[in-house]
Amino acid sequence: MKKYKWIIIITNLILVFLFFNYALFKKEKLLADGQLVLLELAPVDPRSLIQGDYMRLRYAIARHQTADSIAKRGFCVVQVTEEGIAEKVRFQEHKTPIQANELLIQYTKRNSWQIHIGAESFFFQEGTADKYEQAKYGGLKIDQDGNSILVGLYDKHRKRIE
Repeated sequence: MKKYKWIIIITNLILVFLFFNYALFKKEKLLADGQLVLLELAPVDPRSLIQGDYMRLRYAIARHQTADSIAKRGFCVVQVTEEGIAEKVRFQEHKTPIQANELLIQYTKRNSWQIHIGAESFFFQEGTADKYEQAKYGGLKIDQDGNSILVGLYDKHRKRIE
């Protein structure tokens, strides 16, 4: 019985390792191949005493939407302007239908009034909060399946804040 115990433990460790590396590979691929879109930020409190300096992100395209009228998980369909700014078209539960000039961003609904699109927080080095206060956009890389990853914050001139 002891022999099987170690086989099970090693097999589980290998599976966890493979899953972690696969998830890392998908994020790296998204960073390399994803399309950059800017989502306008809605104001939120930027400080946490426990976690340090960070900015809680809420996107303007999720405001003014009755969360009761949409599914718990789904896609926010957006169109990207010439400036690279995403504008909400609609929320839908499935990947289709979608027009040629539209992109998908996955969303989740945590309760009846909050819709979460993309990353919810952006951490930065302590003492650098001043430069991030001017952030107007969150830059997301998006793939064709609606997966997204936050790559940075951008100012009103659409320049990345570094």
